Amino acid sequence: MSRKEEHLKKPDWLKIKLNTNESYTGLKKMMREKSLHTVCEEARCPNIHECWGARRTATFMILGDVCTRACRFCAVKTGLPTELDLKEPERVADSVQLMNLKHVVVTAVARDDLKDGGAAVFAETVRAIRRKNPFTTIEVLPSDMGGVEENLRILMEAKPDILNHNIETTRRLTPNVRARARYDRSLEFLRRAKEMQPTIPTKSSLMIGLGETKEEILEVMDDLRTNQVDIMTIGQYLQPTKKHLKVQKYYSPDEFQELKEIALEKGFSHCEAGPLVRSSYHADEQVHAAANHKKLVDESAKEA
Repeated sequence: MSRKEEHLKKPDWLKIKLNTNESYTGLKKMMREKSLHTVCEEARCPNIHECWGARRTATFMILGDVCTRACRFCAVKTGLPTELDLKEPERVADSVQLMNLKHVVVTAVARDDLKDGGAAVFAETVRAIRRKNPFTTIEVLPSDMGGVEENLRILMEAKPDILNHNIETTRRLTPNVRARARYDRSLEFLRRAKEMQPTIPTKSSLMIGLGETKEEILEVMDDLRTNQVDIMTIGQYLQPTKKHLKVQKYYSPDEFQELKEIALEKGFSHCEAGPLVRSSYHADEQVHAAANHKKLVDESAKEA
């Protein structure tokens, strides 16, 4: 076996402290009782014990647990999804209420089998959460919904507090990493969201360690800022199974810190960057950071 084919050894900073306290076990039990899915479990997120056990936060995954796409980095099941569960939005809203969440993230599998890409159920989930939890801020993390503008409009008219859509990787690597997705279509999706609702912060995530160069990482930052993206997260790609893409490099915490500083210099209102950072990592803090940044910008504009 050549050195290139060998698996890289995980560094010490990727070791995870498990926390299976009552908050973790109670949240897991509630999810099963209400037949809800979380991306925390389906995507094998390394932060599940911190979020469920310590922060008591979770990212709900609606529209089922079977994705119509087969991205080479993702552990979510792929295949032909089942029919829509129209009662799901109310169950999610009830769970948010039971958990007394201050901030909730709602994501979904890609549903290319649906004409609207799942936009109507997404929007109804936002409205249901808001009816039952008026003080909870809501972040949505959809797929590109086929790049159809009307699908995005349906979701944005529900007015989530943050619109998050992940660019995932660099322009060069996109065809090999993301199934059916296009780099420029993701940028267009983010730009259109801002055009439809200028006051709603937009956010995107990049995973690194797939063979990208530093110059390509900086290019992604510039492309996101050109399309008015406010918040960025940068995390280490971890191979979920042997069938998925191999890790080409493990970035050190110092390298992530440098990327965070560069992102902030480029104008992002907030950036989370670190080996275990994922798109929804500390999402509750990000919504407040974005709001504070907007307040400062508005005050500066008034003074000028």
